[in-house]
Amino acid sequence: MLGANRTERHGGRFERVEFEEFELAAPGADDELLAVHEVLDAFSVQYPFKPKLVQLRYFAGMTNDEASQVLGISLSHLNNYWNFSRAWLFKQIRGK
Repeated sequence: MLGANRTERHGGRFERVEFEEFELAAPGADDELLAVHEVLDAFSVQYPFKPKLVQLRYFAGMTNDEASQVLGISLSHLNNYWNFSRAWLFKQIRGK
């Protein structure tokens, strides 16, 4: 009988691999930043107010509470705008 740590439900059939051994092909922070900046121009043409929120959240690093105070809108409106903005930007960036 196997010990508790070696049973299948505890991942006993898997081999532990050190993460440092692999190079990941993920976009760098600079690539992501540039992609967001590029599509933000198109976003501002269609939705003039929402890019201000993206700039405060993404580039300035503000929280939703801080951004809602700066923009003078309720937190629930900001959350709706933020969810829409993220989805729109993600779709545009992934569509390239």
